[in-house]
Amino acid sequence: MAKSAKKVRSDRMRETGRVTQKAPVTASAPPVNGRSRTLDRTAAAALGRLTLGVSPHAIFDAWTDWALHLARSPGRQLELAEHAADNAFRLMRFGAESLAGREVEPPFKPHAYDRRWQHKGWRKAPFSLLQQAFLAHHDWWEKASSDQRGLKRQTSQRTAFMVRQALDWLSPSNFPPLNPEILETTRKTGGRNFVDGFSHFVEDMARAVTQTHAPIPPEFALGEHLACTPGEVIYRNEIMELIQYHPQTESVHPEPVLIVPAWIMKYYILDLSPDNSLINWLVGQGHTVFAISWVNPGADQAELSLEDYRKRGILAALDAIEAIMPGRRVHANGYCLGGTLLAIAAATMARDGDERLASATLMAAQVDFAEAGELLLFLDESQIAFLEDLMWAQGYLDRPQMAFAFAAIRSEDLIHTRNVRRYLLGLKDMPSDIRVWNGDTTRMPARMHSEYLRGIFLENRISAGRFAVEGRVIALKDIRVPVFVVATETDHIAPWRSVYKTQLFTHCDLHFVLTRGGHNVGILSEPGHPRRHYRLGHRPPDARYMDADTWLAQAELHEGSWWPEYGRWLAAHSGERTCPPAMGAPEQGYASLCAAPGTYIFQT
Repeated sequence: MAKSAKKVRSDRMRETGRVTQKAPVTASAPPVNGRSRTLDRTAAAALGRLTLGVSPHAIFDAWTDWALHLARSPGRQLELAEHAADNAFRLMRFGAESLAGREVEPPFKPHAYDRRWQHKGWRKAPFSLLQQAFLAHHDWWEKASSDQRGLKRQTSQRTAFMVRQALDWLSPSNFPPLNPEILETTRKTGGRNFVDGFSHFVEDMARAVTQTHAPIPPEFALGEHLACTPGEVIYRNEIMELIQYHPQTESVHPEPVLIVPAWIMKYYILDLSPDNSLINWLVGQGHTVFAISWVNPGADQAELSLEDYRKRGILAALDAIEAIMPGRRVHANGYCLGGTLLAIAAATMARDGDERLASATLMAAQVDFAEAGELLLFLDESQIAFLEDLMWAQGYLDRPQMAFAFAAIRSEDLIHTRNVRRYLLGLKDMPSDIRVWNGDTTRMPARMHSEYLRGIFLENRISAGRFAVEGRVIALKDIRVPVFVVATETDHIAPWRSVYKTQLFTHCDLHFVLTRGGHNVGILSEPGHPRRHYRLGHRPPDARYMDADTWLAQAELHEGSWWPEYGRWLAAHSGERTCPPAMGAPEQGYASLCAAPGTYIFQT
């Protein structure tokens, strides 16, 4: 009888739109079949530590699928054989003319971002032949792993990705006798470069084993040179600290700005050095700025969920701001995963009649993950289950496992170029503010990361209208406040065309900026930064959709930083300036706890 009543209630909820989101199988879920399941998960977790979280099954499945489709396609085999013969002929002709001492244009070109071949020695024989032979193989494998009839697109992309990884390890640039830059450095230093390189290798291996960060150089000390915009931590809970920044102008816009950073890295990517700090720039433009600094979770926080980050993160921050600045609506700004979470929170607030937002800004943030770039390649049921078992044993996704995934996307630069410089040329990493931040990695709570990977990334529930908050689905089209979306041209984490698709799922007034640079550098585009440009688009409420390529073809190119454009947009959606608010609200429980940047930023 109880079951029948429960079923009736469930059916009624579905009919009225109150559907309960399908619960993901989280990393902390208890084993279903007792000891046997525990043994399976323990074994998978042990293997996951060795493979840095990559599922061997996903790799084997992709290669098998590709090979079987190629084996049944004689026409495709003939096409690849012809391509191999053509590449061999072009390579032999280049080699013959080069050895004869004639100037000849290389037939194969490296990618623009590939810096392995910049040394002048690669333009002279025999090293030019080695380079061209490598690039010829690279070209053939790109052709071989491209789309073919009957093969899933994801499989061909996975195969291409794995081939690229394997070839990059075999590149002649990685081997001292084959690399002219290494040979030249060895002659000049008498082999000292190898001694220094071995010292760097031992140092890096020790840190990898002990899971410790490289010490931050004194000239980049947190709170002094980085993350040094003056402010106070006015609220803290187990998931975040809320920073309120001191005003820098005599009057301020009445609507405050709330910064919601990604929790995969620390918040100070938006508050680096004073000259390229977006937070410092916004404060200098007369905005009252608040910023969330997320905790670096440990095993004891494995059960933190996406809902915890929404409620005890964004909503708790809005509650604090409301106490300090009552009656003021908030300009919310979310970066990367923080932007995705902000979109969820904004849609939920719109659904529930919560009108505390004045606008929403999404920087390099996706709400649709159908075209989420190379990070999506290995996300299937096998891979996620593998990661869940790894997180089940640890309580979190650890730093090296995330860092390897991001570095592999651009392995030729982020892995191999660095390894050659550091271990074979004996050069030290030149410290910079963004390099210090990039090395200051964090962990991801097991349950939250599992929910994110399954519900948002793999199943793409937000844009599909299947993402539920508190038992009811949310719709991005409910968001009626103005939205400002920023994408970057060479972003391989949140590809700009994927970010652009925010316009497909919203009906509000929307401005879209496409700026030069990648996921981080494109956002850090302070006024005066050289070689910066952007394109700006405006989609009025309920206007017809224009596809990304059509928009790009007609969008005007503007030289310089996009920040002033953003400042003008914020000012246009703000009221008349007024006196700066008080710091915190001690009488309501929001007293200053410590100076910015707080304590969570120092967690390792």
